[in-house]
Amino acid sequence: MTTGPDEVIVAVADGVLLLDVAGPVQVLTDAGGYRVRLASLDGGSVRTDVGISLSSTLRLSDVDELDTLVVPGYPSHEFAAMVSELADQMRRLATRARRVVSVCTGAFLLAEAGLLDGRRATTHWEACAEFARRFPRVTVDPDAIYVWDGSIVTSAGGSAGIDLALALVGEDRGEDRARAVAKHLVVFLQRPGGQAQFSARGAVAAPRNATLRQALERVVADPGGDHRLATMAAELAISERHLSRLFRRDLGTTPGQFVERLRVEAAQALLESGDATVPAVADAAGFGSPETMRQAFLRVLGVAPSAYRNRFRLANHRTRPDRRP
Repeated sequence: MTTGPDEVIVAVADGVLLLDVAGPVQVLTDAGGYRVRLASLDGGSVRTDVGISLSSTLRLSDVDELDTLVVPGYPSHEFAAMVSELADQMRRLATRARRVVSVCTGAFLLAEAGLLDGRRATTHWEACAEFARRFPRVTVDPDAIYVWDGSIVTSAGGSAGIDLALALVGEDRGEDRARAVAKHLVVFLQRPGGQAQFSARGAVAAPRNATLRQALERVVADPGGDHRLATMAAELAISERHLSRLFRRDLGTTPGQFVERLRVEAAQALLESGDATVPAVADAAGFGSPETMRQAFLRVLGVAPSAYRNRFRLANHRTRPDRRP
């Protein structure tokens, strides 16, 4: 089978995440100049994660030439059943494609195929730890919306496939065309911040070391308290050097970075659920000043506190009509 230079093949199988397919397909179709087709293992239709079927007229094994291979994600319980056969096709098609891209947990398929060894990559924030454990030869960036490493691009979960597709359009058709598509779809051309602003808070596992657990419990109980290294070490009756070593060994971070992260989390909760001013939130979370909090938010989340509040304010704190009788 001979294909054009802008042939895009989306590899699909039963259980594929519908949004991972629909987002990139919509962007590339709206951009124009792409021929986007779905291909499955047997050439037949596939059932998505939400029960909607997608028609496919191509067998993956029949695809010989293509410009871009798109590999969407799958729920973990669907993944194991077809990973071997799909990974074989990914290896074969990667040698024929100009570039290979994955959306969400599609990165697992690329890694299983050995295509990410020695590269940087990302996937859905919930799957990053498992991904790093299973594929130690891959450098995982858990905060990136998408990672471009040579001819392979990986992206975070769900709507990050739209961000990724817009980046492809920008490379192929120019930023003006990508901007026009983003405007039409009412999405960011370049989303502010990374995955960290969407991830679950307090996800640090309890360390085995009792002294370190005690240190963490003190910070979690009172993020705004005095948690300078010297103070923490004195309270725990250990040296500052030893405390720093425990943090690095068990958590892969410094005491200061851990405290900053917990204070950001405390501020996130206050910004989402209350009406306190930014200076008041900064004081309550232990930052001391709004500027210190702003710098911490930019380091940890990639977005400023005011922008975070506007984006994530809980629905029950928005203005609603009075429904009382």
